[in-house]
Amino acid sequence: MGKKIFISYKYADKLVRQFQGSSVWQPTTVRDYVDILQSKIDKSDHINKGENDGEDMSTLADSTIGSKLGDKIFDSSVTIVFISKGMKENKPEKDQWIPWEISYSLREQSRQYGNSKTNAVLAIVLPDETSSYEYFMEYNSACNSTTYKTDRLFTVLRENMFNVKIPQTHTCNGHTIYTGYSSYIHSVKWDDFINNINHYIDITVEIWKNRNDYNIRKSV
Repeated sequence: MGKKIFISYKYADKLVRQFQGSSVWQPTTVRDYVDILQSKIDKSDHINKGENDGEDMSTLADSTIGSKLGDKIFDSSVTIVFISKGMKENKPEKDQWIPWEISYSLREQSRQYGNSKTNAVLAIVLPDETSSYEYFMEYNSACNSTTYKTDRLFTVLRENMFNVKIPQTHTCNGHTIYTGYSSYIHSVKWDDFINNINHYIDITVEIWKNRNDYNIRKSV
């Protein structure tokens, strides 16, 4: 694979499919899925993980947040964001880590020792506690299509989906169906991704190569 990867995720979210052996005392969290990914990628790849949940952002200035995230994200070329059922908290988006991590991943940055381009970004959708993906992705057999419930996402994620400048669409049963890679942030189910990691990273990088074809939102 040969990519430097930054992973954005809600560390302690427990609303995910539990692994065998999990218990009420040691439930599976999103962090456990991150550990599985790290164990499976090529040893040559370098992973920077996102911030832990324990740090209160409300006391941090924007410049401090930028410095912390910039140090981790600057040297990466691909950002993976884990979509999980409990990823959003009941507080402003600017006070949560994931929107900032995605925003900084999408920005171009300059430093004394080099420049950092907009990252390729891939959304990996985790199964919820009932092993279902339907909280975000719902298959429509009549149209052989998938409905993405992007209203459940942070703004910077939502507005980077279905944001291709010239969409390819058709209609089915009154619904608009997008074809091709219509989103700058491509989405894939965990079960599909973990069995073919390189394939989906390659798709993400190919979308990145054509990034000028998308209206990319870079702010929180």
